[in-house]
Amino acid sequence: QVQLVESGGGLVQAGGSLTLSCAASGRTFSSYPMGWFRQAAGAEREFVAAISWSGANTYYADSVKGRFTISRDNAKNTVYLQMNSLKPEDTAVYYCAARKPYAVGKPMGSRDFGSWGQGTQVTVSS
Repeated sequence: QVQLVESGGGLVQAGGSLTLSCAASGRTFSSYPMGWFRQAAGAEREFVAAISWSGANTYYADSVKGRFTISRDNAKNTVYLQMNSLKPEDTAVYYCAARKPYAVGKPMGSRDFGSWGQGTQVTVSS
């Protein structure tokens, strides 16, 4: 399995931007479809965005569509989540996750992902 480490979280005012990074170990990162999830205090973990192993396909939750962008740099073993126009309701711990190698199609949920990072806190103040 791949090991994942998120970074880039922090405190930002509403309307601001943050970019999260997720660094992966191993030489086969380019074969893993990747995703971002988030979990607010007292809430269940929810899907945010996903990207195919090639980077050709991306998927977003309706709540972030048009504001967040997922991307990857396979040469750097890193996946990113660019977050713009942040809202207080975006406050959560954000997790990076990896699906099994070469999995295709839109992920159905967290059960499709086998490896997880430790999470990074994003707090959006009003």
